[in-house]
Amino acid sequence: MNERRPAGRQPGAGRGRIRMKHQAIGPLFTDLYELTMAAGYLRHHRTAEATFSLFVRDSPVRNYFLAGGLEETAAILSRLRFTSSDLDYLKKTGKFGEDFLDDLAGFRFTGRLRAVPEGTVFFPEEPFVEVTAPIIEAQIVETLLLNSFGFPTLIASKAARIVEAAEGRAVVDFSLRRTQGFDAGLKVARSTYMAGFSATSNVLAGKQYKIPISGTMAHSFVTAFDCESDAFSAYAEVFPDDSVFLIDTYDTVEGAKNAVRVAREMYTRGHRLRGVRLDSGDMADLSRRVRKLLVDAGLPDVQIIASSGFDEYKIADVLGRGAEIDAFGVGTNAGVSADAPALDIVYKLARFAGRNVRKLSPGKQTLAGEKQVFRRRDAAGKFAEDIIGTSSETIEGAEPLMETIMEDGRMLHRPPALEEIRRRVRSQTASLPDACRRIDKKWTYPVRISGRLQKIQEEVDKGRGKWSNS
Repeated sequence: MNERRPAGRQPGAGRGRIRMKHQAIGPLFTDLYELTMAAGYLRHHRTAEATFSLFVRDSPVRNYFLAGGLEETAAILSRLRFTSSDLDYLKKTGKFGEDFLDDLAGFRFTGRLRAVPEGTVFFPEEPFVEVTAPIIEAQIVETLLLNSFGFPTLIASKAARIVEAAEGRAVVDFSLRRTQGFDAGLKVARSTYMAGFSATSNVLAGKQYKIPISGTMAHSFVTAFDCESDAFSAYAEVFPDDSVFLIDTYDTVEGAKNAVRVAREMYTRGHRLRGVRLDSGDMADLSRRVRKLLVDAGLPDVQIIASSGFDEYKIADVLGRGAEIDAFGVGTNAGVSADAPALDIVYKLARFAGRNVRKLSPGKQTLAGEKQVFRRRDAAGKFAEDIIGTSSETIEGAEPLMETIMEDGRMLHRPPALEEIRRRVRSQTASLPDACRRIDKKWTYPVRISGRLQKIQEEVDKGRGKWSNS
């Protein structure tokens, strides 16, 4: 006998959403040594203004990078505060004195953030972000900035190469199930879309960033029915104008024949099959065989979509072998940047208390002084060379790349829409020299230091360190 339940809240209502304890990003998102250094600065009255440069050292497999993460980073900086819970935790560690904890109680980011706009191409060793703030503030945010700029830049730079290899074909982000965590899954969807992917399978990212969402079916759907044709017919009944059939569960060519039979049935009802998906086997050979079946059946407009282990290298390989593929689903290799899963991204002090400083460690030298990156183009509009100069100079015929994003800890402008960033990426990558766009060969874009910035380095190395950028 079914028990009659009162109207209103139904059994299980509200249980479909798992309530997770979520901590907003705050200043404890840092390495311990940032705080111990900050305590040392305070104790010894080293609280003057500092400038830090953020850049990426050279990569053995990347000719260029795409700057990402700026919008989120600026938003986090603008509201960064230590909560009473944060301060209680730090007190319980026993590592910090009351004077330092009292100082952190009033902490907020009051500095200046200069950066290249999101979606801008930059090259190894070039500063693409600079922070100027009282040194305690600038030091505490180091880890946050390396993380929040580094991962989106890593993924966008990988995704741009995949888009390049696809030669105008659509690429969809399928990486969510393989990314390292919830936050990474969202950032991958945004970063790949920014770099030119056409959609994502990540539904939450679709809602949050207004990215088109795309998906087909899994092998489990096919095997849940008595035969492949039944599975295709059932799916088409639910999605009559948006069906993509996965045809490799048993035999790809037979799967294509079954898709053709169901597609013909759909046409009699006034609907059209959107596509078929290949997920295994020799994609070049199978796609050609499937295309012939579709064309012979009078279905030339049905798309062939391929997935399974794709990246820029595999895409270039199958297209080079004459694959008949209209779109690619790219997952793990994009979501973790499999061939280069980390950036050697660093944040180094360049100026403190009016004195230019730099690191001289062998192989890890840095550039002193507040800087700007200038870009020259050739007569055809292609990038010709970059010049790292001082923040106060101008270089004739060259465009300065870094802009002031925050002043006095406040954002100066509303961040651009994601679609605007996508357009910037298209313009930027189209302006790269052809050799720089190649995915199969390392090529070094010309970057040099201006005479004025070089003079600062010489002054610092001589030990005077009193040169002023102003």
